[in-house]
Amino acid sequence: MPSSFEALLQRRHMLCCGALAACGLFSSLAQSADDGERETSPAPTRAALPAAARALDDAAFEGLDASQLWDVHAHLLGTGDAGSGCWLNPQLDSWWHPVEALRKRVILHGAGVAPRSQRIDLDYVLRLDSLTRDFPRGARWMLFAFDHAHDEQGAPTPGRTTFHVPDAWAAQVARRHPDSFGWVASIHPYRGDALHRLDDVLAQGALAIKWLPSAMNIDLRDPRCAPFYERLARSRTPLIVHAGAEKAVPGAGRDELGNPLFVRAALRHGVRVIVAHCASLGRALDLDRHRPRECSAFELFARLMDEREWQGLLLGDVSALFQVNRDAAVWHTVLAREDWHPRLLHGSDYPLPCIAALVRLAPLVRAGVLDAEHVAPLESLRTHNPLLFDFVLKRVVTWRAATLDRAVFHTRSHFRAATPV
Repeated sequence: MPSSFEALLQRRHMLCCGALAACGLFSSLAQSADDGERETSPAPTRAALPAAARALDDAAFEGLDASQLWDVHAHLLGTGDAGSGCWLNPQLDSWWHPVEALRKRVILHGAGVAPRSQRIDLDYVLRLDSLTRDFPRGARWMLFAFDHAHDEQGAPTPGRTTFHVPDAWAAQVARRHPDSFGWVASIHPYRGDALHRLDDVLAQGALAIKWLPSAMNIDLRDPRCAPFYERLARSRTPLIVHAGAEKAVPGAGRDELGNPLFVRAALRHGVRVIVAHCASLGRALDLDRHRPRECSAFELFARLMDEREWQGLLLGDVSALFQVNRDAAVWHTVLAREDWHPRLLHGSDYPLPCIAALVRLAPLVRAGVLDAEHVAPLESLRTHNPLLFDFVLKRVVTWRAATLDRAVFHTRSHFRAATPV
């Protein structure tokens, strides 16, 4: 009979083997970087596109004003190796946590950054910037900062934080690349200096605030959020808030805080709320019932969208919406509900579109939302530029002759002026 220590080692071995087996899911990572010392992957060139892919690309931009095309959901990541202040939880480098280590490796490879690079902070930005060059001049990407998880007393809890991206780094990247990037701040509302920080980032030109309640430990109903909401409403600054299940960033692990119904707390204060991914993944308690029961988070998001009092305030972004882990009913509903389209916003959730295993075209064809003839040119686009692939895919999906309206991609009007005051 093995000792307790031997049993532990056997368990760790099994976990590692399972994680390595899971690597097969990510064998076709798009545009992954070599482990050498090159600065970044070369900028994609339009000349490399096959004719069919080029035609699909041209059609996708037809009728759009590039100056209005803002990708409202793009992530920054880093290790702090360039003095950025970015931080990754050490578990992401620990063989004792093989799933977390795999998560880091897959995401960095997808973003075209070698995991052993000594300049991850800069390589990540350079790679993203290179991908934006295939878009018309005027298009921009809103880069997210990401605050630590905090405890109930308002103190940061690094042990329950998956990664951290300081506001200052997001602002700096946007200043260095003003033609391509804007930035979104992230401030935990339980912090004692939350309002001071909010005033500071707004003065520096932050376009919105980003919260991921389940990972950051934020209860949107907490009274401490009220002054924050009032300041957001007064400055007309949107709050981008994740709702539904969260798989990529476990953080504090407070899944119950992703209930879409909780966003009513911000809406009642007059805050413009953008629900990330339209709460399209997972389940949540229907607290509107006398006896609450679980239902899909997307069902609760749809209820909020149909409540008349929020129609001038509540929006959803379509990032990650067409990933393989979404239900076909979500795809059908979002495409068919053309009355929602002026309130839906394009977002890529970069770098996730770079992970080919997450966005499979065959299920979309089977669900009737993608024409089979588009598969080959889309795959060419994915190999060439996964960011462009994500955009074009959203332009060609259809359900019973309904497509995502041009308004979904003209997102700029939903945000305050980007110029610092």
